[in-house]
Amino acid sequence: MDFPALAVRDAVARALAEDGCRDDVTTRWSVPAGLSAQAEIIAKQPGVISGLPTVSEVFRQLDPEVTVDELVPEGTLVPPGRTVVRLTGEARSLITGERTALNFLQRMCGIATLTKQYADLVADLDVKVLDTRKTAPGLRALDKYAVTSGGGTSHRLDLSAMVLLKENHLAASGGVTAAIDAVRAGMAAEGRETLIDVEVETVAEAVEALRARVPWIMLDDMTIAEIRQVVRAREEIAPGAGVVLEASGGVTPERLRPIAEAGVDMVSIGALTHSAPALDLSMLLTGTPGA
Repeated sequence: MDFPALAVRDAVARALAEDGCRDDVTTRWSVPAGLSAQAEIIAKQPGVISGLPTVSEVFRQLDPEVTVDELVPEGTLVPPGRTVVRLTGEARSLITGERTALNFLQRMCGIATLTKQYADLVADLDVKVLDTRKTAPGLRALDKYAVTSGGGTSHRLDLSAMVLLKENHLAASGGVTAAIDAVRAGMAAEGRETLIDVEVETVAEAVEALRARVPWIMLDDMTIAEIRQVVRAREEIAPGAGVVLEASGGVTPERLRPIAEAGVDMVSIGALTHSAPALDLSMLLTGTPGA
């Protein structure tokens, strides 16, 4: 996934406004005007770096005279104590923008780090670790980009990206087959064609979806034994059809590998974006240039 520059620009503008950066009374009254300084953003724990361009965007909007040097590539696993960004500019600007820059960077690095922990568990298997739409409102593109920094795959950016029939859609439309038929009729009426993914909770529903010839089936909260049954059913009902099987629901690090080994193609994990702890980073002034 490419870095979402437009989404970051808008998110940074909102964050700076939220923080009242144009009226930072503490900094304006305590730090001399015109004082030049250097600062470093340092990792205080091991983690995967993601979102460094957000730091540049924060200071581009706050004070374009600030120089931001990214010292590691995106996706780098860094040890504690590693300096990841060096900044040079007016001390007032550096201090005012500190919290906004760190808020974005800590969140994105935390998501990338958690994603890597999951992705590493199945790195030798032919399975992808997917994100979900369980993201922070207004920060979805950033959250999903961070997943890719950690070795995961961004999936379904928004509701228009594909059809995903979940349990409430099935309940409202009368079941698996009825929902699929309704979607196909809707697509035909609008002259559109898009991928259909159906969430199922039982082996019987999965078989029904296979017989309806959908290209993607999400197996929600199934046991390992049930997943294996669906994998076998795919070979019996739709051999060679390329039907994608995705496992979802309650995927913990302990369950991830057994799920993957059961034969699915994808595993989606909401925790990557809704429960990732922020990576501990700090920004410290290191002196004035030439001092």
